[in-house]
Amino acid sequence: MLAKTQPSDALLLDIYDSPIHGRGVRALMPIKKGSRVVEYLGERVSHMEADRRYDEKGDDDGHTFLFIVSNRTVIDAGVDGNEARFINHSCAPNCETVIDRGRVFIEAIRDIAPGEELGYDYQLTWESTDDPQELENYACHCGAPNCRGTMLDKVAADVRRRRRMQSLRRKRKASASRKKK
Repeated sequence: MLAKTQPSDALLLDIYDSPIHGRGVRALMPIKKGSRVVEYLGERVSHMEADRRYDEKGDDDGHTFLFIVSNRTVIDAGVDGNEARFINHSCAPNCETVIDRGRVFIEAIRDIAPGEELGYDYQLTWESTDDPQELENYACHCGAPNCRGTMLDKVAADVRRRRRMQSLRRKRKASASRKKK
């Protein structure tokens, strides 16, 4: 049986201008660890349709409200979505997403105090064929002490960090070589 979301999510949450990114969601009342805070709602579309919609957006538009549910279904919260679409990424999250029977729920992984912004780790993926310039769209501004600087998952972040270090070493080596000449 599905655990129910807490009654009247609107009484628990507030959409506001977030210092992290754009809009955010904060708790209006205490939320206990393990609580299902809100369901991620929106139009259910195929991956092909989600890709088509995303391709229509500009490359510099970091706002998408797509959540992959399965290999067949994506939720587009930009259409008929609720406040869950405004929950920002955090490298020190207080929530996580749970997919249960084709539905997506946001659950508290620790107690959340009133006024605290909700966040979960987006764990976005990046393909080596993606344009490296577009990675800037995935910069993280959560401010956590352990912030990895990106909304991309840890493996992708490590690859990006390694490539940045290799590039820096090449530049230093080239500069040192020019100085010797």
